[in-house]
This record gives sequence, structure tokens and C-alpha cells, in this order.
Amino acid sequence: MKFTKFGKALLISALSAGVVVGVSSCVRSYTVGYLYVTGTVTGESGSNGIVSGYRIDHNTGKLTAVNGLPVSSGGANPIRAVLLSGSRFLYVLNRGVNTAGTADCSGTSGSTVCNSSNIELFAIGGNGILTPQATYYTQGYNPIRMTTDSSGTFLLALDHDAPDSSACTKALGTSTTSCGDITVFKIDSTTGRLSTVSNAQVTSSSGTALAYFPIPADPIDFVLSSSYVETLYGTSTSGDSVYPYAYSSSTGQLTASQSSAQTLSIYAATGITVAGGVVYVMDNIDKTAFSSNSSTIIPYTIGTGGALQAETIGSVALPLENPTWLIEEAKSKYLYIATQGNDTTGTNTTSSGISGFFITSSPFQLTATSPSDVSTGSGPLCIVEDPSDQFLYTVNYNDSTITGKLIDPNAGTLKVLNTTSTYTLTGPPTWCVVDGRTN
Repeated sequence: MKFTKFGKALLISALSAGVVVGVSSCVRSYTVGYLYVTGTVTGESGSNGIVSGYRIDHNTGKLTAVNGLPVSSGGANPIRAVLLSGSRFLYVLNRGVNTAGTADCSGTSGSTVCNSSNIELFAIGGNGILTPQATYYTQGYNPIRMTTDSSGTFLLALDHDAPDSSACTKALGTSTTSCGDITVFKIDSTTGRLSTVSNAQVTSSSGTALAYFPIPADPIDFVLSSSYVETLYGTSTSGDSVYPYAYSSSTGQLTASQSSAQTLSIYAATGITVAGGVVYVMDNIDKTAFSSNSSTIIPYTIGTGGALQAETIGSVALPLENPTWLIEEAKSKYLYIATQGNDTTGTNTTSSGISGFFITSSPFQLTATSPSDVSTGSGPLCIVEDPSDQFLYTVNYNDSTITGKLIDPNAGTLKVLNTTSTYTLTGPPTWCVVDGRTN
């Protein structure tokens, strides 16, 4: 069959159009990563939690549910999740429930102890699907936090209560009758499976090696940074303090690096985290107890022996109450803090939001963006940036939603996504992580 010149031109034009359409279609369907969200199926905490998953669209930030998810988290009240960078393994910390069916747990016996706490290992397969692999248990009671080192060699879990009071005395002094603990696990790089690391310094009451590392009582949070584990602990009456431990990246051992705790002169710490090499302590003071909003973040560097050294700017006031988490965006220009506010009903979303700051590194300085805060759903607990460094997402506990925002790379301000900005979840979410590996 022969084509005239005009026919050939039409054919070439049609083929070119097809190529353009094909390329455009490919770009529109590009998944840049996966957002995983832990949570409860309903408001009842006695049943197993779930892990939901969403594909993140590179062009728009739109979220699309991963086929086959959600799946069971492997236990009740999933409180944290960590993802090994560049790997195919996700770990979910399930806090469990006490006999009343809640997660209000403390102590080593009685009705307030959380039962069936565990760490569930998932393999991440093609298209973001999650498959449970194995279940592990911390060595203490009532786990509350979990993290991994930067190399993905060890996983650390923070228990509110250690199981052996005599070990507390040996590790922390004769007047210590109770304490928390950190369980350290070695991670198999091939399978993701965990094995407990024994304490080479402190033995149990029977003389055997402990399978955990005692830390001061009433732990709130911990963070691993610059070869030190900083444990944040305290109460509203005694005040909050930090006790540092030297961390061995080769053995997973934790060794007390100071002779005494470091008092922070705050009484309502909500957490401690690290971003861009700076350690931040988040503090919340209720307006009902004080004349003004005193919610703050306090930046520190790590000095000799793991001691925290406050930056010269001191504490930085937040426009909203109850900071829950913060991140530094990938280009290290901006800091974003999720603030839960004082709303527990899920109806007053104006008290929740994201506070933004410019970061000046020399000297270290935080300057609020304009506007200084933007709205989210009610009660954000977690904030993450997508792998393409374009979008932020918060998971909001009180109204069971995910909120997406577009980052302005020049001003640091956050804008509403051009597509759907709010996504409804099956039940209240508790944590979120982002996976940038899609193949």
C-alpha cells in the first residue's frame, strides 16, 4: 500500500501525537513513593490496629489507596512505625491494651499493664503491598517508642517499665527501685528479622546478662543522634530531664555517658527528635494553667559525652499548642512542626495546624514563615515529606483524616493541593512513614 505525501504527513502527525499522549500519560501516572499510615479500625482500642497504604502521585501529590491494604498491624494500638531506608522492611510497634481495653499503661503488674505488646515485621512487595513476616517482643513492659540507626543495623525500642527492679538499682543507683528500658535488636539485612542484643554491662538478679538496657523512670521519648541515645524522661511535678547514652554502631551497646541527668527546666515535654543534625525538644504548657501560650521547641547541639548544648536563640515560641512532631524539609531550608492544639473532639480544626520556620544555619536561627501556621485536620500526630520533596502530609487523629500540602520552595509556605487535599481514613491514625522505593 502506497501513501501520498499528504497521507504520509497525516500518518507521521498521528504517530507523533500518540507518542506525546503516551509520554504525558506516563508522567501523570508516575508514583513517586508510598505513604503508610498506622491506626485503629474504630475508636475502640481493644481490636488489632491496621496499616493503610497510599501511592503518591509525582505531579499532583494525590493519594491513591494501595490495592490489598489496609492489613492488620499484628496487634492492638499501633503507636509507631519505622522503615529501613532503601529496604523492603517495615516495622510496626503495637502498644497493646490493658484489662480495661485502653492503652493507658504503666507498671509491671496489675490492670494497667499493656498486654500483647509486640513489633510486627512486614515485607514491602511490588506496588507497595505489605506482607507480615514475623512478630517480636520487647524485653520490658508498655513500649512507647521505636527507632533504627542510620545504617539499618540495629532497631531500638523504648519500654516505659523495665521488668527487674534489681537491674534498675544496679544500673542507676541504690535509691532506684523502678526504671524504664531500651531493648536493642540486631537487624538481619537480608530478611529483616530481629535478634535481641544482650547487655554486656549489667546482669539480672540471677547473674545472667540482661536482654535490655535500664534507663531512668518515666521515659517520654528518645532519639538517636551523633553516636548518642538521648532519653527524655520526667513528670509534671519533678520536671523533665535528658540522660545520654553512648551508642556503639558496631555492637548496639548503650553505655551511660554522664554521671548525672541533665535538667531541662521544662515540665510538659511532648517529645524529642533530630532534624538536620539539630536535636529538638518539644514542650507544651496548657493555656489553662498559664496566662499565655507557652508551647515551644528548644534546639540543641550535642556536646561532650552526649550533653545537650542549647542554641543561643533559646526556646522558640509556637503559634499553636501541643507540638507532636517536626521535620526539616529535604533542602534544609525550612522546619515544619505539627501542632495538635487542645481539641479532643475532632470539630475544632482551627486549633490544629503546621507551624513553619526558615532555618539560618550560621548562626543558627529560626524565623517564622508568613503565614506562620496553616490548618490541617484535627489533631495531627505525624508529619512527613514525600520523596520528591514537593508535598507534606499530616495524619490527624481526632477526625481520622490525612491532609496534604504543596511546599513553596522559595517562600517555604504551604498551599492547598490542586487535587484532593483531605483523605478520610477508616479509623483514627497514629503514625506515618514514607517509602521512596517503588520498584
